Amino acid sequence: MRPAVVAKKLSQFDPKTFLSTMDGGRKIATFPKKQPIFVQGDPSDCVFYIQKGKIKLTVVSKNGKEATIGILNEGDFFGESCLTGQPLRLCSATAMTDCSVMRIDKKSMMEVLHREQTFSDLFVAYLLTRNIRYEEDLVDQLFNSSEKRLARILLLLAHFGKDGVHETPIPSISQETLAEMIGTTRSRVSFFMNRFRELGFIDYQGHEDLRVHSSLLNIVLHD
Repeated sequence: MRPAVVAKKLSQFDPKTFLSTMDGGRKIATFPKKQPIFVQGDPSDCVFYIQKGKIKLTVVSKNGKEATIGILNEGDFFGESCLTGQPLRLCSATAMTDCSVMRIDKKSMMEVLHREQTFSDLFVAYLLTRNIRYEEDLVDQLFNSSEKRLARILLLLAHFGKDGVHETPIPSISQETLAEMIGTTRSRVSFFMNRFRELGFIDYQGHEDLRVHSSLLNIVLHD
């Protein structure tokens, strides 16, 4: 099948609708803000699909240091490492907002991936896209300043550049979480956030939603 035809099929395919019609092996669960969905070290036996809300993925080192490794949104999958035979969760997943997620057990997920080619193509494309994002995050950590890293993560959280998306507000996110995500201190994040606001790159007051403007790209693109 030609790439253009595949792309068209994927664009017309609604995973939320498809998953809701699966026969068995799935259930819908709701989680209030800040409630864990699973914890690092828990048995890894299912995949999750976010129907509504935001999820934070974190890891804790042996000496107790915590780091945020990702923030996922509606339409994202997580917990897919169970499909590769990983017996335990390598990270924790926590609701950042009130969430509704679909829990799909490993056996059912494997069966539907083998049976439904369009869904399989979409799922593989999703995993490849996320893998590219992880590679970009690594390059960002190795070569960019903390100011550029913060600007980039804010643009990503605001979905800047996605089709039909323009300056999407970011629900309340702590400076501690941002510091964990970019590998710096909270004080440095506070300094840069105040600077971005003074320059008109972002808008926020207290715990209100954060609005990121496209002008923040000036920081990312500046050498």
